[in-house]
This record gives sequence, C-alpha cells and structure tokens, in this order.
Amino acid sequence: MPSLYPGLSFRSLLLIGLASLQAQSQSVAQNPAQPPADSASEAPRPPAAPQPDDAEGPVRSYEITFTPSGNADLDTALEGVSVMRRLRESVPTSAEGLVARALQDLGNFRTALRSEGYYGGTTRVTLAGQPPDAADLAPRLAAMGPEPVQVVVTAEPGPQYRISTATLRPAVPGTDIGEAGEVAGLSPGDPARAEAVNNAQETVLTRFRDAGHPFASVPRREITVDHDTKTMEVVYLVEPGPYARFAQPAVEGSENVDPELLRLASGVLAGEPYDPDELDRVRRDILALGVFGTVRARIGERLDPDGRLPVTFLVAERPFRAIGVTAGYETRFGPTLRAYWEHRNIFGAAERLRIEGEISRTTQRGISGTGYRLSTNLRQPWFAGLNATAVTELAVVRERLLAYDRDAILGSFSLERKINPRLTLSAGIAAEFGETSEVDQDLTYSLLSLPLGARYDNTDSVLDPSRGYRASLVAAPTLSLADSDAVFVRVRGVASTYFDLTGNKGSVLALRAGFGTLAGAQANEIPPHLRFYAGGGGSVRGYDFQSIGPRRRDGTPRGGLSLLEGSIELRQRISGPYGIAVFADAGSVGVDPLSGFGDIRVGVGVGFRYATAIGPIRADVAFPLSKIPGDAGYGLYVGIGQAF
Repeated sequence: MPSLYPGLSFRSLLLIGLASLQAQSQSVAQNPAQPPADSASEAPRPPAAPQPDDAEGPVRSYEITFTPSGNADLDTALEGVSVMRRLRESVPTSAEGLVARALQDLGNFRTALRSEGYYGGTTRVTLAGQPPDAADLAPRLAAMGPEPVQVVVTAEPGPQYRISTATLRPAVPGTDIGEAGEVAGLSPGDPARAEAVNNAQETVLTRFRDAGHPFASVPRREITVDHDTKTMEVVYLVEPGPYARFAQPAVEGSENVDPELLRLASGVLAGEPYDPDELDRVRRDILALGVFGTVRARIGERLDPDGRLPVTFLVAERPFRAIGVTAGYETRFGPTLRAYWEHRNIFGAAERLRIEGEISRTTQRGISGTGYRLSTNLRQPWFAGLNATAVTELAVVRERLLAYDRDAILGSFSLERKINPRLTLSAGIAAEFGETSEVDQDLTYSLLSLPLGARYDNTDSVLDPSRGYRASLVAAPTLSLADSDAVFVRVRGVASTYFDLTGNKGSVLALRAGFGTLAGAQANEIPPHLRFYAGGGGSVRGYDFQSIGPRRRDGTPRGGLSLLEGSIELRQRISGPYGIAVFADAGSVGVDPLSGFGDIRVGVGVGFRYATAIGPIRADVAFPLSKIPGDAGYGLYVGIGQAF
C-alpha cells in the first residue's frame, strides 16, 4: 500500500503532533486530573473568546452548512470547533475576515478528525463555491450582492483508525509502577478516539492516587500511528511520585467557630494514607457541621519536611440564624403548621439550637381536636472531644386524636456517630411523663427507654430522591415506672428504594416497606401513642389517619402490637417543574407482636408535583379499595417533599 506520506518508508510510523513528527505531552502534578495535550489525541476544544474582528471592510453576512459525514460524533466535533459557526451571529465580519475564519477552521477540522480517530480524513470548505485559498476571493465576496455567502463544510473521514496496543512504562527506568495495573478502557481494536486515550490515562492516575500517591503523573505519552494498518499504538510513560500520608490539616476562612472544634473535625485525616475519597469525606463532614456555606480542600504542591502532605480546608461561614415555616393538610386529620427558629453556632462550636412549634387540628374531633408540640433540640458535634454528636431534646406535647388524647413532657439525650458518609448509629436514654385518655381507660404513665438506632442513606436527594435506597431501624427497650412495672420493646423499621427509569430523573419508580412490633406487654399496658396504627399520609393514603387496625366496640381505633406497610409510586415529570405521580399503598395492623397481618387495606391514587428549590410541592388524592365505615372515602394530602 503506498504511504500517505511519500517521504517515509512503506511502513510509515508517524509520531503525531501538529508541528512535529513526535508529540510529547506534559501532565501537571499539581492537577493530575488534567489530561496531557498531545494534539493527536486531544479532543477538540471550542475556540477561545475572540477579539473584535481585525479585518476591515463592510460586513459580509454568511450562512454555514455542514454536510453530514455519516458519523454523528464526528459531525458534532466539527461543528464544535468551527470558528465560522460560533461567531456567525455574535461577531460580524468582513469578506477578508470570513476568508480568515475559513482558513483557521481547516486546521480546527483536522484536529477534530483526529480526535475521532480519522487520521487519513480530509475536510473541504467552500465560500460561494470557492476554496478559501482561491486567488482574490475576498474582493470577489465583498463585491457580491446582499445575499449571505453560502459556506459549505464537507468531511471525508475515511476509515476510522483502531488501537493496536496500549501499554504503561515507567518514565524513570527501574521505577515500580505495579500499582497502576494494566491499561483499562483502551483495548486492541477499539476506535483510536482522543476521549478514550485521555480516559485511560486518567484511570491510571486514579489508581495511583487511590494507592496513596498524590503527585502521580504521566509526563509524556508516545503515540504512534501506522497509516498502512490504520492503527495506533499508545505508550503512557508513568511517574507514580512519592507515597504520602496526610499532615494535620489547616482550616482557613473561619472567624466565629472554635478553632479546637475545627482541629478535631479535620484532624481525623492526620497520619492517614493519602486517599482522595477520604479527603472528600472529611470535607463533607466539615460542611455537615452546618456553619459553613462552602468547604474546599486544597493539597500542597509538595510534601512537608516530615514527609507529610499538607492539606488546607478553605471555608466560608454562612448565616448562623434561620427561621422557617412549613404547612401541610390531610383530610380527616386536618391542617398542620410548623415554625422554627435555629441558631447554628450558639456557643461558638457549631452547636445547633432549634426551637420548633407545631399546631394541628384534627378534623375528626372538630374544634376540640386542636393539638400542639413545642420542642427544643440542641446538637453538639464532637461532644466531649469524641467523634460523635450529642443530641438533647425537650418537648411538651398535646394530642387530640380519634384514638386517644395525650398530654406529655418528653426529654432525651443521645449520641450519634457517623460510621461512614451513609451509615449513622445512635444510642441514648429517654424519659416521658404523661397522661392518656381513651374511651375505655385513662392512663397516667412514666416511661424510661434506651433507644438504639441505625440509619443508612445513599440516595441522591433528601426531599426528592431518584436513585439509591435508605433504611432506618429503631429499637427501644422501655421500662414503665407506673403501677404495672411493665417492660416491653418497641421496634420500628422502614426502608425505601428508588429507580431512575429514564436516566434523567424524568421517570422514577419508588418503593417503600415498613414494619413494627411491640413485645413484652399486653396492649392495655402500653400507652396508646406507642401502639401501631396505619392510614393517612405517610402510611396508607386514601384511609383516615389511624383508621386501619384493631378497633373498640364503638368503632374508635385501639391500635395494635405489630405493623406491616408497603407502597409503590411512579413519579413522572411532564414538563419543566411539573409532574404527576400514581401510587398504591397497603398496610395492616395485628393484635399480636409477630403477625402484623390484620385486616390488609389498600389505597390507590394520583398526585401532582411542582418542583422547587427546597423540594417538590406535593398534592395527592387517594381512594380506599375497601372503605371503612365512617371514613371519608377519599384522602387529600398536601405538603412539601415526596411522600417517602
């Protein structure tokens, strides 16, 4: 086969570059994520913002057409690098300027062809049917009538070149590069595209960084194109750099937060092997303190005298005080209004004090069904120097429900420990003193419990998840200090998972399952607010609040000792912020601690969603498949955030 380059041998090897036969690329150690820039495998970049057109003369309008090449990726690349296309409307030009743009684009198109693996391809540009280097073209274009000049771009890509081999070699002979493994994502026979070459290099660097080498680099790579076989050989010359451990991080930008707290929060990195994931985890933990609007991590350009890697967290404080109001509505439960005031740094060490009030009116009870809750919650991170958050809460509660009346004072103290970014464990002690009134009994109670909890969440959003799953489990051994001296254990668990069916959050399938059990005491020995009920928003929509489960002779809910619930919901975006949902909920409450299978009830419905910055506004209407006597026969639910 004759060579495309007659000056070379029959089996011509071209070391690619725009201006030389051998291209070497530099990789910046300070920013190892930036790929090297050898022009043979460099993806085309849009041209930089231009200066005002330097060609003098009257404005010469033009229209540009790209003839399809048969390869959509190549067509996109050609259009993306075209100066003529990019500046056609934003920067008017003269006839001379148009010719200059066309000549510049010929070089850009050559780069675009190579970026997609077409090293033998050519492009042609015509201006009013003439090539841009035609003699006296600019004056002839200037003399044309007012109609736009027709610019046509045609690409003849030819065969797409393929990878023959992709290997690693130490930049300094004798250096151990075993931690990089083999080249991934670039196999023999793959198209010789710039993106694949760069991605394979980034994979090599990522492996080194994950192995504790922050300054890993590819000082250069050797790319050989064989035009006879239409193949490319790639050799990455790798420099791992030193193995490093983190130094004690510094935190800059904070004015009002205790430096000792920041030293503790960031100091978990000190002495640990360099790991970009661990660095980001600590960055997010500092952000989770709640006192900073932004937290950025910056590593040093070299190791310190002790051989450690310097790290600086750059923070920006956010407003410490906040107020908020939320509201919701549910048929047969009525309206609920909540308001809170919060201080995120009340004692100077990111302690978060939140005072919250809630008032609700149960439509099942008329005006006499007004209830309230007033609570104060204090969260103290790194309590007593421990990597744990202390949570102290006090509350006064009044409930007026169809099942019972309740007046109580609650207090609790617990410690929460985040095991990893997704898993949180907690343990504490809680006390409650109150009175309840039911149709068939009144109860004055004093309870002491030791709640143990676990939460796992890897979803992509708190209020509007589209992928991942979350689960929580709370077990609370409880001692009754009243006359019965009953000891029982209350366990409640719930889990949900989300599937992005379209990949763009347009269609999301959400599933939820929950259970509960109360063991160790009879139902009448357990205060009614701790028994299980189903029905209403967040449970089985379509049924009245607390209406599913065992009932007394007069038809009022008694509550049970076990619970099973499940939901399925399809959330569909319609246009912009607007969406709908269709769903089905099911639930049952059992009279003994283990079964949970009482009278299973199913509700179905449809909902409207409107996306906002703080979560979707939700309005659902649901209907029971088997109506309970005395119930409304439908349910309307309005609030912020998804149902689960």
